Amino acid sequence: MKRKVRIAQYGCGKMSRYLMRYALEKGGELVAAFDMNPDVIGKDVGYVIGGDDIGITISPAADADAVIKETKPDVCVIATRSTMAELKEAFTVCAVNGVNAITTCEEALYPWNSSPDITKELDALAKEHGCTLCGSGYPDLYWGTMITNVAASMANITKIKGSSSYNVEDYGIALAQGHGAGLTIAEFENEIGRYNSLSSDEIGALVEKGEYIPSYMWNQNGWLCSRLGLTVVSQTQKCVPHTYEKDLRSETLGMTIKAGDATGMSAIVTTETAEGITLETECIGKVYSPDEFDRNEWTFFGEPETTVIVNRPATVELTCADIINRIPQLIDAGAGYVSTDRMPYSSYMVKPMNEYVTTI
Repeated sequence: MKRKVRIAQYGCGKMSRYLMRYALEKGGELVAAFDMNPDVIGKDVGYVIGGDDIGITISPAADADAVIKETKPDVCVIATRSTMAELKEAFTVCAVNGVNAITTCEEALYPWNSSPDITKELDALAKEHGCTLCGSGYPDLYWGTMITNVAASMANITKIKGSSSYNVEDYGIALAQGHGAGLTIAEFENEIGRYNSLSSDEIGALVEKGEYIPSYMWNQNGWLCSRLGLTVVSQTQKCVPHTYEKDLRSETLGMTIKAGDATGMSAIVTTETAEGITLETECIGKVYSPDEFDRNEWTFFGEPETTVIVNRPATVELTCADIINRIPQLIDAGAGYVSTDRMPYSSYMVKPMNEYVTTI
């Protein structure tokens, strides 16, 4: 691709300050930005990034369709909410305008096993208008391609056990609330934990009907099985609250979580496959106490037993960098909703991103 990649940013909150800066540093051209927050609407994106004005004003999200038609971006980067239902409107605006879109939304990494109806609808819309939709971010690499690459070094595998923790303070109020942060234990068990005893068929039926939103590892296990060629036989999830012995302040929630109340949760997803490989994955999202930090640990049982640990990953920045590095594969992919398990592995870009795009 000879010209710069034209990029629109949908959602100008915490994540976007890295997304927009990285896009510019990788040779992209920022042509539009949207948000719902009146505190940033009308401001130059330099206000969000933390630098000089660059001549791009943040527009209301309600004007996204009109602005996209006018500016004609190649790609829209969506950083708003965490479920496909919440992303449907933004994805639709992009798709009907023939604009490729990639999102930080965790469910969007592999929504086929959690929001199949929405995903099929968006897939058809994207195919009709000749563009690609997908999700990416930290899970794409640190829960996905890193795991499948390590698996390639194993002689045989009987089980893959993964655990990843993150501070919900870094990702906004929607994610913190979704992890039960701030609830009493009784409230947690009533609102989140009451599904723990469901069978694979029962929980799967609720997920497909949109009556239960599973954790990110539900989607991740689907991604891993797809990439590894595994056939899912059953999949279950259990959510367990985390607590802290002292009161803990959450700036994201705007409250002090009382000692003994839920600071967040562990969501443990167990997937059995026809090939005899079990996936047991856990995501731990909570308001951190002063001595806690992000940690990503995966153990492969088989021959030989292998463990990979990543301590203190800069999860926010890694998410944003992986999104931007995925843009060439997004543009080059076929039309439709193409989850990244069906794309080539992402690569570090040492040249401007347009030089990695081959289809335009």
